[in-house]
Amino acid sequence: MKRYLKELELASALLLVIGVILSMVKSYAIGAWPCGVGLLMFLAVFLYKAFHWKEYERENKQYIVILLICIFLLIIQMVMAK
Repeated sequence: MKRYLKELELASALLLVIGVILSMVKSYAIGAWPCGVGLLMFLAVFLYKAFHWKEYERENKQYIVILLICIFLLIIQMVMAK
């Protein structure tokens, strides 16, 4: 798992960007799915690094802020879809 952390982070960030673009171009419902999958992948990486806190302490603090921002944006996106 440690070997693929950067690839998973990049893939999750790419899915988040794709989801945001899809929600602006097509509809919020279509864009929410890639955002949700990207958040789940990002969460998996975060949880792995959280269990190995001493090794990834600096990155974990950054991830907490990033995850909160992403969740906040996803909630805004879902509210606007209604």
